[in-house]
Amino acid sequence: MSAIILNGKELAAQMETAQAQRVRDLQARGVSPKLVVVMAGDNPASAIYVRNKARACERLGILSDTIHLPQTVSQQELLRVIDGLNAKLSAQNTSVSTLTTSLTNAGVADAALLRVNPAKDVDGFHLYNAGSLLRGEDGIRPCTPQGIVRLLKSAGIALDGARAVVIGRSNIVGKPAALMLTQENCTVTLCHSHTRDLAQITRQADILVAAVGKPRFVTADMVKPGAAVIDVGINR
Repeated sequence: MSAIILNGKELAAQMETAQAQRVRDLQARGVSPKLVVVMAGDNPASAIYVRNKARACERLGILSDTIHLPQTVSQQELLRVIDGLNAKLSAQNTSVSTLTTSLTNAGVADAALLRVNPAKDVDGFHLYNAGSLLRGEDGIRPCTPQGIVRLLKSAGIALDGARAVVIGRSNIVGKPAALMLTQENCTVTLCHSHTRDLAQITRQADILVAAVGKPRFVTADMVKPGAAVIDVGINR
């Protein structure tokens, strides 16, 4: 049986065409969408993510701005910046996204994420949006897990009743991906670095999602014939 490539780039191009039209429709009504990213530090992975966001905004006609703060920024100063953006953007139909993963102080990063207005939290990381996902209620979803589900559906892969295995339990991809697949009536196993007999588990998967930043972590012997495999791990 020949492998079928799930072409994420092709699907993304189709979605961008539709989104660009939505942006033009909003602009015709006097609304100019804008994305503001707050980045603290120089984490290479975060820098790539931010750059890709800016490029996507440019293609779609969305305004974008990046506020780059030093790694040594204090919690007080970071929260002051976010409070200012919340106040400024609340009067507009625009969004603010914060990327604070490059902060060495996890407490500061958490405080920053919680300070963002949940309605402007385009990454879906705020506890309010995470709670909405957990409860299966409408809300803003993390983009990568949402892209996984969209890609599977676009390829006509049956989700209802499928056995799905997600490798990686991050709050950004692994956990929300497991929840979203569960809501699509998959039976989901969430694996991580402490999982025993990982290959035995992955070989049972109809849908296998690799959300770890280790190249070539999943090998052919870990995949059963006919399974749908999606790799969303990022490494530099």
